Amino acid sequence: MTKPATPSETQSATPAATPPARPAARFDLPEPDAFTEPYWDAAREGHLLIRRCGACAKPHHYPREFCPHCWSEDVTWERASGRATLYTWSVVHRNDLPPFGSRVPYTAAVVDLAEGPRMMTEIVDCPEDDLRIGMALDVTFRELTPGTSVPVFRKAATPDAAR
Repeated sequence: MTKPATPSETQSATPAATPPARPAARFDLPEPDAFTEPYWDAAREGHLLIRRCGACAKPHHYPREFCPHCWSEDVTWERASGRATLYTWSVVHRNDLPPFGSRVPYTAAVVDLAEGPRMMTEIVDCPEDDLRIGMALDVTFRELTPGTSVPVFRKAATPDAAR
């Protein structure tokens, strides 16, 4: 009769290899797909795109394959001017999602693009005390990784009256 193996006899003589460390999850990276690729390509080049409907002529943002105003699928990409006004904001002092925790405090905002649509974004290079509803803003781009940039806004270089 054969003696059953003990647990120590069935274990490998070499310790199990430690799996390679996985990079920390990031919650600020877009996930481009075939439809949004032109938007992210333009952002990488420093341009903001919006969509415009060929049926009703209304612009919209965030990018969709149909017009949210009339439901037409006759929509095309259009380069936005990059100008906006501040609609509202909130200064974020705590965020546990990587990499936002390393950026606090930061200013989350909603802006009205000059073309009409509203857009969620971040205000950069502007102290909280300088923020005003209706203030003029210009788009700029934050490079998150090589080849991946997102639009953010900063105080306009020229005042509203000169724009």
